[in-house]
Amino acid sequence: MTNRKNFKKLIFPLLSFFGVFSSCQKPITKKFKESEKTVVFTTKFVVLENKEITSVYHYAEDNTWQFYSNDKVENYMDVAMLVGLGQIIKIDDTILEIADLPEGYFAFRKAKGEKWVIEKMENENF
Repeated sequence: MTNRKNFKKLIFPLLSFFGVFSSCQKPITKKFKESEKTVVFTTKFVVLENKEITSVYHYAEDNTWQFYSNDKVENYMDVAMLVGLGQIIKIDDTILEIADLPEGYFAFRKAKGEKWVIEKMENENF
């Protein structure tokens, strides 16, 4: 019986480290104040190619949201898409972590699952 206890002590932290129990994580309780039907800006990389959302902008001037991956873009019009906020949430529900991002701020992270870094926009002319 001691071997079984030792095995459990060893295997559960190891499996958790590799994300085996990720479905058991606490759900995100934040919500956007905007409706899920609100139109937001994103790119084909996020919607069609399932790239991770790594930067989010919430503009103060018109209260718009933009969701981007790490992909470099030379001509935004070639890759731009308008989708509903609900579709973005379905693609990556971890964006709910920053649903309360104030207008005039942006958030970025290295990859999904990483901690968001939030900063005030100095110039909204992106």
